Amino acid sequence: MIGRLSGVLLEKNPPHLLVDCGGVGYEVGVPMSTFYNLPAIGEKVVLLTHLTVREDAHILFGFGSAEERNVFKELIKISGVGARTALSILSGMSVADLAQAITLQEAGRLTRVPGIGKKTAERLLLELKGKLGADLGAAPGAVHGDATSDVLNALLALGYSDKEAMLAMKQVAAGSSVSDGIKTALKALSKA
Repeated sequence: MIGRLSGVLLEKNPPHLLVDCGGVGYEVGVPMSTFYNLPAIGEKVVLLTHLTVREDAHILFGFGSAEERNVFKELIKISGVGARTALSILSGMSVADLAQAITLQEAGRLTRVPGIGKKTAERLLLELKGKLGADLGAAPGAVHGDATSDVLNALLALGYSDKEAMLAMKQVAAGSSVSDGIKTALKALSKA
């Protein structure tokens, strides 16, 4: 099993890289989150990897962090989610965003990722519940339960981005009602 590559970056053709490790060039598929953080061609690169062995191919996937690789491994365990789909998910949303969508059980955020339909999104939410992002709801200042999802969905419906809505949610006190949570979040957004 190849768990880590350290070498010189030879080529960058999204989503694939070519990394020279001691004279051997490894072709590696990476999510766009890792791709955007790569050094320039000719510079040293270190990637954590996962090797997928199929009947017709051995495919190497690389990640910039252990967290990304762990999420990738959890994703490919799910029936109907292959390595390419898992890469697409990690390219379409950060690990933190994915964990939050799972914690709040928001299939809509997952269906925004190309290649993820409603049924796959629901399967992801079901399979990953308790495995990914379970402690996210315990973040300081976060509203808990159904109110969190309702306030967040209200902000998204008003046209705020996921990032803006999540920053505003940090200002909402735990246990707030939906209407109080929306008011507090909107006040926070108006000050930003």
